[in-house]
Amino acid sequence: MSINPAQPHRRRMSKQDRRAQLLVHAQAMFAAHGFHHISMDDIAEAAAVSKPILYRHFPSKLDLYLAIIDERSHALVQAVEAALHHHDTPSAPYVVDESSPLSPAAQTLGLQVVSSIMGAYVIFASETGMAASLLFESDVTRDDTVRERVEEPNTVIAHLVARRLRDLTDLSEADAFTVARCATALARHAAVDALHTATPYLDRDAHVDLLARFAWYGIQGMLRREGKTP
Repeated sequence: MSINPAQPHRRRMSKQDRRAQLLVHAQAMFAAHGFHHISMDDIAEAAAVSKPILYRHFPSKLDLYLAIIDERSHALVQAVEAALHHHDTPSAPYVVDESSPLSPAAQTLGLQVVSSIMGAYVIFASETGMAASLLFESDVTRDDTVRERVEEPNTVIAHLVARRLRDLTDLSEADAFTVARCATALARHAAVDALHTATPYLDRDAHVDLLARFAWYGIQGMLRREGKTP
């Protein structure tokens, strides 16, 4: 009588690892097909798990979607924070506008800060791939909860940028936040452009630099009109 060799024991996946696996599969499917065209059945099948296991980790499809949004949001904020910390002091001034109320060092640092924000968004989009569209182009923003979570990283980043702008200029807190919101909106546009559009006439760094100069020179122009001083 022959005896079959024992099957190798399969290590049970930890709760944390299982959750991460489910997020990876769900993120790819939501990014490719949108929230409304994907079911929990589809996600369970893609992850090769039973529906009870999927529901044990995420009580609903919306809970799963929001978990992905929160994870991507955290990654984006971290990317921008790292980029801003990289420019704590200006390098040699290369942007000097004699009519600007800002010092040459402040002008240089200001452009570097805006450029770092643009670059962080674009690099995030490039490295994340189409999953970045869940933050920048979510198809579920009619839902108040989803809209609030999608907007949260942009609001956090705008406050970070506003704080840096106030270090460089005499803008009021409200004005600095308004300008920062506009700058982050332009950064999101640059990120979406990186996701969907090939720009053969510009490489990525040149594209980021162009948008950063557009934003920063606009800020300087506003400061001149309002007579702001460093």
